[in-house]
Amino acid sequence: MKVGITGATGQLGQKVIEKLKGEVPAENIVALVRTPSKASDLGIEARAFDFNEPENMLSALEGIDRLLLISGNEIGKRAEQHNNVISAAKQAGIGYIVYTSLLRTDNTSISLAGEHLETEKMIKASGISYTLLRNGWYTENYTASIADVLKTGALYGSSGNGLISSATRTDFAEAAVKVLTTDGHANKTYELAGDEAYTLSDFAAELSKQTGKEIPYVNLPVQDYEKALLEAGLPEPFAQFLAGSHVSTEKGDLFDNGQQLSHLTGRPTTSLKDAIAEALTVIN
Repeated sequence: MKVGITGATGQLGQKVIEKLKGEVPAENIVALVRTPSKASDLGIEARAFDFNEPENMLSALEGIDRLLLISGNEIGKRAEQHNNVISAAKQAGIGYIVYTSLLRTDNTSISLAGEHLETEKMIKASGISYTLLRNGWYTENYTASIADVLKTGALYGSSGNGLISSATRTDFAEAAVKVLTTDGHANKTYELAGDEAYTLSDFAAELSKQTGKEIPYVNLPVQDYEKALLEAGLPEPFAQFLAGSHVSTEKGDLFDNGQQLSHLTGRPTTSLKDAIAEALTVIN
């Protein structure tokens, strides 16, 4: 069985490959990446694979039995790009596609949902066996900004008391590997989220505890939060998306208590405490 991974040099893709190499011989794993030279340190075969070049996809997919389609990062172009991949996969005779979608993508206010839902429909229409991994929020979406939070002395947002059931990329990567390497997941959809739910106030309190500094959470009106993001230098589309995700948080779109992720991996998801501790280790 040969497994292909799109976006293999991305943050999630690298963790998937790291875990997958413990289950599948390295010679049976293929990194499908835009620039193969950037995948040289992965220790596996790398093939040129550009979502925007469907004419080159068929040869890149040759010999691959199972495909992990990690969603692209070009918002607004992803449905078309994913369709290119799915069409090529069908022509190449790939028997199984695993797709990283979005938590409750058919019932959420998060702006990313539309392209994910469209991709899910295209996969189902292709006739290829599939598993949809509806990934919740990455804890790293918050821990990545800890250095800036410590500099400013406060955590700013517009999430109110909305609960967040996030998990780390490692948690989600282990779920992907489990589905790719074990049976019983065909044509299933998994809603994946962390075991622990917290608010941004809880996040600030845990960060305060671990650093010994008083870091409050400051909840702003969404317009003010978006303005602050723009003043911090974020591009307008990303600032709008980030502010919108906070509104979705307050609506409950980042909360899920089904614990399907930990059931799938066979272990509890990484705690907020441990995720913050790891991020602080990197900073320090």
